[in-house]
Amino acid sequence: MRKSKFSESQIVGILKEAESGVPVADLLRRHAISKATFFKWRSKYAGATVNDVKRLRSSESSTPLKSARRMLVGKATTPITTPAKQSSAPDSARTTPSR
Repeated sequence: MRKSKFSESQIVGILKEAESGVPVADLLRRHAISKATFFKWRSKYAGATVNDVKRLRSSESSTPLKSARRMLVGKATTPITTPAKQSSAPDSARTTPSR
């Protein structure tokens, strides 16, 4: 995934400027972002503060699923193999019908 040019705290700052009454067109021009990017940010970070975003980031990094995956990957000693590929066509589709 591509890394953003803006940090989450910068994004929240830009959105706060828009909430304070600065015209969106001026913000887009000044920060060199597209209208689609601005509205995507607004839908994702609407009403959030910098502390909210940091708290969200820290809670995402400490989810049990991620830590469980790390433990499983670290303890895996045997390689994982996939079963042989089987044909999904029924037996009747493999033979040509006789006339």
